[in-house]
Amino acid sequence: MPSLTIVSGPNSGDYYPLAKRTMVVGRDEACPVQIVDSRASRKHVQIRFDDTKNTHVALDMKSANGTLLNGRMLVTEVALVDGDEITVGESKIVYCVQEFPDKESALNHYKQRGQRGTPTIQQR
Repeated sequence: MPSLTIVSGPNSGDYYPLAKRTMVVGRDEACPVQIVDSRASRKHVQIRFDDTKNTHVALDMKSANGTLLNGRMLVTEVALVDGDEITVGESKIVYCVQEFPDKESALNHYKQRGQRGTPTIQQR
């Protein structure tokens, strides 16, 4: 089951299994994924399961500061793939196609994935 992990920002370390339900990310207390970030809109981005594509899709909810997906502005609904990084205000959220037993496992998975691009030999 896919999941979301907040890897930077005020809510760093928070972890959310997705299943096939719709999740709204934002500053509002009623959002299933609340981000306490002054640059996040009350209802910032929606992540929902699309039965026709058999995957989760992300859609900016006309947020004031916009949503970035892998560093690019999210302007239409986009299908998510493993490792996608969603930026909401000062927060970075990673989409993963697997579920983890706890938030520590999810963060460790993200950190290990990030180290794959690090060169073994450091240049001086």
